[in-house]
Amino acid sequence: MDVNETVAKNVVYFRNLLGLSQNKLAEKLGVSPQAISKWERGICCPDISLLPALSRVFEVSIDELFKKR
Repeated sequence: MDVNETVAKNVVYFRNLLGLSQNKLAEKLGVSPQAISKWERGICCPDISLLPALSRVFEVSIDELFKKR
């Protein structure tokens, strides 16, 4: 599994765990819902500058975003 796939699975996992829609997550991060969709499909990863905000929203460390499950 490559990094994109791992991050994709983790974004879906943590977003669902918190009961957030793609739109709500996008709103919290200041990105488009299409960006969230691309992350979740493994097309691309979030920009490195968004990792701190993403980890705060999910209430996990940045390391957890890259952890294989």
